[in-house]
Amino acid sequence: MASLPNSYAALRSIGAYVPEKILSNSDLEKMVDTTDEWIYKRTGIKERRIADKNESTSDMGAKAAAIAIERSGIKKEEIDLVICATVTPDYFNMPSTACIISKKLDIINVQAFDISAACSGFVYLLSIAKAFIESGMKKNILLIGAEKFSSIVDYTDRSTCILFGDGAGAAVVSATNDKSEAIIDVHASADGTYADFLVTPAPGSVNPANQKMLDKKLNFVQMKGNETFKLAVKTLTKDVIDILKRNNIKSEDIKHFVPHQANYRIIKAVGDALGMSKEQIVLTVQKYGNTSAASIPMAINDIYESGRLKSGDVMLLDTFGGGLTWASALVPFSPKKG
Repeated sequence: MASLPNSYAALRSIGAYVPEKILSNSDLEKMVDTTDEWIYKRTGIKERRIADKNESTSDMGAKAAAIAIERSGIKKEEIDLVICATVTPDYFNMPSTACIISKKLDIINVQAFDISAACSGFVYLLSIAKAFIESGMKKNILLIGAEKFSSIVDYTDRSTCILFGDGAGAAVVSATNDKSEAIIDVHASADGTYADFLVTPAPGSVNPANQKMLDKKLNFVQMKGNETFKLAVKTLTKDVIDILKRNNIKSEDIKHFVPHQANYRIIKAVGDALGMSKEQIVLTVQKYGNTSAASIPMAINDIYESGRLKSGDVMLLDTFGGGLTWASALVPFSPKKG
């Protein structure tokens, strides 16, 4: 039998940043063969935010992280790990965006690294933070999900350009001895069988950077929309049913269901299958679109800033992304007391 951890991992704070520029469906009507009605009916998206050309993923991530640190009740000098989930890093392969964010926040001589799990990235980060803290290796971990998807979207491809937006979300997860504050469970998984459902083909070792790559637009995200939709609904529903059953928690016990904000039809299908009420389901897809790894922390921040998220509220997080990856988590909001 496994021994209980000496400390537990608690979600102390949340923060987010969204760029000022809004790209509406009406704007897209002028760019590609589409309409506001067509986009909204199929996705639930009305608008998305687009970063300035001089605004990088790390810029957005650092701004969200600064807010999360300020709200956490700890000093930045107490942070002993910085991890960032992104598929739109500042630079191809190195240095990591986490390292750049650390520098911008003046968090020096602290372990920092990126992960690539697409839209599942933030919940993957929670699983990593939980493991680091419960093992006793770290005490205060800064998590960032940040994406500048506009940098890898082809705005002549209506199948993808209508979906994605830019933004960042961040959180601080800290050690606690109070089990009631602890992240209850995180489940993360993947299946590379479906890798071609959502892919950015280049640059990489398969398609190195060259003129041919640019001519074929391999540097832009490609998506098999119908196949991804069907598998997402099936996988997300099963994953959530499994995590609730494993922890003997009923759907009605969840205060906030925070799904990945990719498509309203997916969110509704999963919510209906779980018997979730409208009041339980958190929706931001209509104003931000799909911001990949930033999606879930941005949605949590939305309910925090609107006053809906209270201390002790249990959130059910659920996400699905390229890889293919998927993840779910049961997380009480546990701001530092006093």
